[in-house]
Amino acid sequence: MPSELTERLAALFRWIDPGPGTSHMVSDISGWWRDPGVLADLGPALVAPYRAARPTVVLAPAVTGLLLGPLAATALGVGFVAAHKPGDGRLPAGPLTWAQSPPDYRGRRVELAVRDRHLGPDDRVLVVDDWVRTGAQIRALHDICAALGAEVLGAAVVALDCPPEVAAALRITGLITGADLPG
Repeated sequence: MPSELTERLAALFRWIDPGPGTSHMVSDISGWWRDPGVLADLGPALVAPYRAARPTVVLAPAVTGLLLGPLAATALGVGFVAAHKPGDGRLPAGPLTWAQSPPDYRGRRVELAVRDRHLGPDDRVLVVDDWVRTGAQIRALHDICAALGAEVLGAAVVALDCPPEVAAALRITGLITGADLPG
């Protein structure tokens, strides 16, 4: 991955203090979306490690995945499938396959759903997301793919901030690590 993109991602990233009563800083990745050069480079950079495996579809969770997933799918010349969350108010009609994530970095369990008609046994899936700390949502997406008979090739994320054993187990690659981001 070009170090120039890594440097731009780090330069455009911010931590924000949400104020009194909070226990942690909040990541602000909005600068990534504002920079047209970063947007142009993200899709090709995310899919580069998986191109030879020939994914047939990109799967990404709401909300940020709804931006990154199509960028990655376009770079591969394949389709995109959204994984929906019940709390976002956008659940599609029709049959859905659901999975619940293990606890994430805040102890939350996230429910995700995919339209049954969009994934099947002939699919070779690349999962895409903005940030991974525990792999919880990626695990849930693996479960959905398994239930629908689709093969997960791996996951491509912008910020890889999880333990190495999680990245290895879920075949996750990243464009920048948590350590590369400004503190």
